[in-house]
Amino acid sequence: MTTPFRPHTLLVTAAILIKKDNTVLLAQRPEGKTFAGLWEFPGGKVEVPESPEAALVRELNEELGITVQPEKLEPFTFVSEDCATFHLLMALYLVRDWEHDPIGREGQTLAWVPASELGNYPMPKADAPLVPRIQALLG
Repeated sequence: MTTPFRPHTLLVTAAILIKKDNTVLLAQRPEGKTFAGLWEFPGGKVEVPESPEAALVRELNEELGITVQPEKLEPFTFVSEDCATFHLLMALYLVRDWEHDPIGREGQTLAWVPASELGNYPMPKADAPLVPRIQALLG
C-alpha cells in the first residue's frame, strides 16, 4: 500500500498596510519571480526559528525599508491553499503604524489602493479571496 503524496507546508506571512485614508499597499511582483506582474500584499517566508510576527517585521524591512514594532501587528486572517507541490499557509496581519515611507527595495512597483479598487489588480490565487474581507473591513 502506498502513502498518498503529502506536500510540505510552506508558512508565509503578509501585511495589509493601511494608511489613515484607508488605502492599502500592494506590491507588484517583479520580472523573473514566480507570478511576475501580479499584485500582492507584502511579506514572505517564515524562516526557522522565526515566529510569523518576527518574519513579517524582517520581511517588511527588507522589502519596503519600513520598521514595524511586533506589537503593532494585528492578526487578521489566514489563507490555506493547496499549491500542488506544497501547501501554503499564510498568516495575515493588519498594520496601521510603521516608521519610514515604503519603497520597493527589491525592484517591485508599489501602489496605495483604495479598498474599493483592490479587485482591479490581478493577484495570485491565494491573495484574491482576501479582497472582499478587506473591503468589508474598510468600507
